[in-house]
Amino acid sequence: MSIHRAGDRYPGGDPDAGIETRHAFSFGPHYDPDNLRFGALVACNEERLAPGAGFDEHPHSHTEIVTWVAEGELTHRDSAGHATLVRPGDVQHLRSAGGVRHVERNDGAAPLVFVQMWLAPLEPGGDPSYTLVRGLADATPYAVPAAGAVLHVRRPDAGERTAVPDGDFVYVHVVRGAVRLTGDGEAWELSAGDAARITDARGVRLTAATAAEVLVWEMARSTPAR
Repeated sequence: MSIHRAGDRYPGGDPDAGIETRHAFSFGPHYDPDNLRFGALVACNEERLAPGAGFDEHPHSHTEIVTWVAEGELTHRDSAGHATLVRPGDVQHLRSAGGVRHVERNDGAAPLVFVQMWLAPLEPGGDPSYTLVRGLADATPYAVPAAGAVLHVRRPDAGERTAVPDGDFVYVHVVRGAVRLTGDGEAWELSAGDAARITDARGVRLTAATAAEVLVWEMARSTPAR
């Protein structure tokens, strides 16, 4: 298990335009050959958009893009004709496949905070698709078969203990609150923005120090870590 702190993320975005980004992996001008991906995961970006700010239309291809809103509402529009508002607790999944363009904006009056995760598909190409799950429950994992990955959401109350799924690669991202991870006789404390990367996870447990919200990716070895 390796722990990656919120303060170690690469800064990005355009603060003057109301966009603040924190990248967990090598991204754009922050090239790091030792931090390109973990399992299928190639990006885990924390985005903060001020009211009226956003990303104008831009392209994606050969990427599974999963978005989780923490605060506010995200306006999404894409070249396949989808136009939606993504709210806290919703999971948005855009399969860019052979190519798609989209717009992401904060058209609301309140600040917008979301986590966007990019996963590499097992096979390139195909047709783009769009899925929006309203109010994903903790006990309902969201599968991304094209990337051999499953997203689990955990929202434990203070003192509550929950299992982390076993897996070849497991990525734990703390959206809010503070938690403790335990495994193999060791313990690690994580706060909002921190993440843990676990290889061959077996018997790992998560205990909430405060009320927390945690995203957990379970990924198969068919997409090897680098």
